[in-house]
Amino acid sequence: MPDLLNIKDLTLKELERAVAALSMPKFRAAQVVDWMHRKGVASFADMANVPKEVREKLAGKYSPGGLAVLEKRVSRGGDAAKYLLVLQDGQAVESVLMRYRYGCTACLSTQVGCRMACQLCASGLNGLVRNLTPGELIDQIWAMQNASGERIGRIVLMGSGEPLDNYANTVKFIELVSAPYGLGIGHRHITLSTCGIVPRIYDLMQLRLAITLAVSLHAPNNELRSKLMPVNNAYPLEKLLPACRAYADTTGRRVSFEYALLGRVNDTPAHAGELTDVLRGIHCHINLIPANPVPERGIGGSGAKDIQAFKLILEKAGYPVTIRREMGLDIDAACGQLRRRLTESEETVTR
Repeated sequence: MPDLLNIKDLTLKELERAVAALSMPKFRAAQVVDWMHRKGVASFADMANVPKEVREKLAGKYSPGGLAVLEKRVSRGGDAAKYLLVLQDGQAVESVLMRYRYGCTACLSTQVGCRMACQLCASGLNGLVRNLTPGELIDQIWAMQNASGERIGRIVLMGSGEPLDNYANTVKFIELVSAPYGLGIGHRHITLSTCGIVPRIYDLMQLRLAITLAVSLHAPNNELRSKLMPVNNAYPLEKLLPACRAYADTTGRRVSFEYALLGRVNDTPAHAGELTDVLRGIHCHINLIPANPVPERGIGGSGAKDIQAFKLILEKAGYPVTIRREMGLDIDAACGQLRRRLTESEETVTR
């Protein structure tokens, strides 16, 4: 971790207390927040209306944050760009900019690596390195906006890491990024994806945020889900699904169940039938995902006919279903793949 605290980790109220501790007037906090959160400046020296003495005091105590782009890959269709970004401590993290007809969405990482070890994902292959701070999540947005020249209006916390395993920082990031003094991205334009850490789902429920909760399900029964997602051993469907039902009932927001279709693993008509039964009574939407290949896991996606047949069974049972648009298959789009390529390259060099 960097020695100095990223100033983007601070809310406006926290910064007001911080400037007061540095014997500066309270209004300086609003100026600094505007420069850092709304304008995304790279250094304190860029704050044109802030006196040099104030900037020097801030520089002695805080880091302005900011991430360097180590690598950028753009899909052939130009609808997705994947960035490998370098953090202040030299670690690397992945972020993806996705272009839709309604604007740009950022897929952000919440951790360097991951400890969930899901079989569908490359980000956990080397385990968890550390959590990201709220400011580092904001820095991912600014790095992609600056590199692309495009404004990001929606966020999905679906990159590397488990957001609810980094609960406090993730919730604070949502507060910061949606604040009127920040980027002002509303809760309804934010999706948080989790593999199902049940206690944190209940904690999030109590906040009654208008965000979308996406739960990575990927299997209709415990036996298969535990093979694909070890977290299911701690929080099996008997615990996870009541939490999802409670979340939807309490917040009034339907839960989005993510289901990656894996050829000859979880994509049969029998699996679809099981899924219609276990989700009964939950206010939800089902998002079918043509799985990105993860060669290290031996994972491959289902065929188009199998995906359509699976979708039809769910729809006939009355569920709203979508098939996620495939983006970035040619740019190591699966979570963790680009960072893993870098890690493997560094290991080769040092051997």
